[in-house]
Amino acid sequence: MNPFEGRRVLPAVRSLKDFEELMQTPHPVVVLLETNLTALPSLMRMAGKAGKRLILHADLIQGLKHDEAGTQFLCQMIRPYGIISTHASVIATAKKQGVIAIQRVFLIDSHSLRTSYRVLQQARPDFLEVLPGVVPRLIAEIREQTGLPVLAGGFVRTPEDVERAIAAGATAVTTSVRALWQL
Repeated sequence: MNPFEGRRVLPAVRSLKDFEELMQTPHPVVVLLETNLTALPSLMRMAGKAGKRLILHADLIQGLKHDEAGTQFLCQMIRPYGIISTHASVIATAKKQGVIAIQRVFLIDSHSLRTSYRVLQQARPDFLEVLPGVVPRLIAEIREQTGLPVLAGGFVRTPEDVERAIAAGATAVTTSVRALWQL
């Protein structure tokens, strides 16, 4: 399953300026990292007019609680293409609503890796986003251990970082580094 139309890099935006510029590019899928709840309807309309699908980082939407009710609201009223969250309950609710569910995990040490495996068994996301995304050995290990498609994010700064992540088995890379969006 590759709902990203074969793209290896998924642009991740934090600013309205970057968002507006991405609406003029051929990227079919855009990750919106930070926004507020009141801006979402107009951002979704802009994306729709430009033929883009939005993946929203639910944990970073100001004014929205990252719980089951907040996720139901996003899925039913905003209707994003996908949702990213660190919360298993958000991921489980997104999956029930038929939205692409991406579990974000932060790999700090061996304990966080073991904890992530337990959370993944509970949430069963469609994709796993691993941060930092510049540890190819862990990308390969996690993909093998979970059987889930992996997105690599965080500290992906160079074309070589993108190549290493993809070579290690990542489906795609999420990055806010504009110079990498055209890869």
